This record gives sequence, structure tokens and C-alpha cells, in this order.
Amino acid sequence: MLAFRAMRNIRSVICFAVLATGCWSPPAATSLFPAGELVDLSHTYDASTIFWPTSDVFRLDKVSEGVTPAGYYYAANNLFTAEHGGTHVDAPVHFAQGRQTVDRIPLGRLVGSAVVIDVTARASGDADYQVTTADIQQGEQQDGPIPADAIVLLRTGFSQRWPDAARYLGTAERGPDAVAKLHFPGLHPDAARWLTASRQIRAIGIDTASIDYGQSTQYESHRALFDRDIPAFENLTSLERLPRRGAIVIALPMKIGGGSGAPLRAIAVLPPP
Repeated sequence: MLAFRAMRNIRSVICFAVLATGCWSPPAATSLFPAGELVDLSHTYDASTIFWPTSDVFRLDKVSEGVTPAGYYYAANNLFTAEHGGTHVDAPVHFAQGRQTVDRIPLGRLVGSAVVIDVTARASGDADYQVTTADIQQGEQQDGPIPADAIVLLRTGFSQRWPDAARYLGTAERGPDAVAKLHFPGLHPDAARWLTASRQIRAIGIDTASIDYGQSTQYESHRALFDRDIPAFENLTSLERLPRRGAIVIALPMKIGGGSGAPLRAIAVLPPP
């Protein structure tokens, strides 16, 4: 007992001495979130949101807004939207029977290191441009092979045309006949097949309305990617703010049970300067 008390007294003296000298300070808090500026990669959902010509558009119906009889302010709305419009995710089941629905996409596929492939110079003069395997390989020559579990983001520059549907989609017309008039860049099917066969990626994204270019009729890039359960993020924005390598993407969709797509809030965490 005497030994125990002596030891306790010694510890008390040591603690007091350390505090008195000012040499001790509490350990710094460790952030659980990556350091770096946050960039919003999603367009706002409102009356100007661009949708596929055959899809219903977004609608926000006001239920209540104002001061209640009880004296407090209250606001509520009902929202109506198609799965595939605005910044959204295409779940693999969208073009691959039996593959993952939105709620079945593993969270690990929605978070990862970004690899940006920039084809703005080519796409600016060709609305029907398709990102090729050579474009991707050129990026690898600059920055090294695409690392395993990366999220590939295709930057065409078309997000700068939002929300002008005529410039962004190639037509502002609505209905089935408008689909043949769509003109915007996408991923070439050969490049989609090369990615799935040669690289291990978690997801892919693009700043246009579809991972296939506007004039596609067979949607082969969708089919090649989705058959491997690789989801696609469409109608992204602000990709020009991301470096070619080093950013982290977090792309979380509304968790719609059985959904083939869903509105997406996507952000990037830039590497610290």
C-alpha cells in the first residue's frame, strides 16, 4: 500500500512539473476528412435543369411557406424529377439486366481518387467528339498509368454551356423526335472496352448529358461499362477546377430502391497547395 501511494505521489509531481514548465500541450485534433478545398461538381436542380428530351423535367411544388398560426416560420415542398437529368448517376442496371441498382452500388465505388482526361480542345470544335483510347493513353504518358480504383472524369468543357439546352445538347426541342438531333461529346465504345479490360476503375464521369455521345443509337459505352458494374456520373460541372491527378471525388446519389439512376451531389476535395 505504501509503495502504491508513493508511486501515485511521484506521478502527481511529474504531471505538475510538466504542466508548470509549459512543455506539455494536448495532442492536436486529427481530422477525419481529407484536407483541401471542396469543389461542387453538381448543377443545381431547378426550372432550368437540363433533362433528356423524352424525360419529365424537374418540378418543385410549394406546400407551405410562411409564418404559421403558432408563430414560427415553416417551409416545405414536393419535388418531382426523372432519374436521368441534371447531375445524376447512371446505375449499371440502366443498360445491363441484373446488374446493380442505385441502392446496390457499393459506397466504395462512389469515392475515389480522380483522374481527369481533358479533351476540351478537341471537343470545342466537334460537338460529336468521342474520347478515344489514345486520349486516355496520352494522359497516362503525362501522369503515369491510371491507378487502381480511380474514378475517371472526362472533361469536354460542355458544362460551360449549361443551362442553354440548344448549345449543351445540340437541341432545345423536346420529345422523341429531338433525340436524333442531340450533339454532344461522349466516350468512344472502344475506349470504354479498353478501360474495362485494361484498367481497374471504380466509376466514370463526364460533363455532358451522357457517357455515350449524342448521336449514339446503341449506347455501347454504357453497355460495356455497366456490364462490369461501373457506374457513370453525368452532367458534372467545374471539372476545370480539378488537377489531372490528386483530387478525391465523393459522389453520393439519392438512395432510390431499385432505381436505374438518381440525382447526384458530387464534390471533389482538392489536394492541399
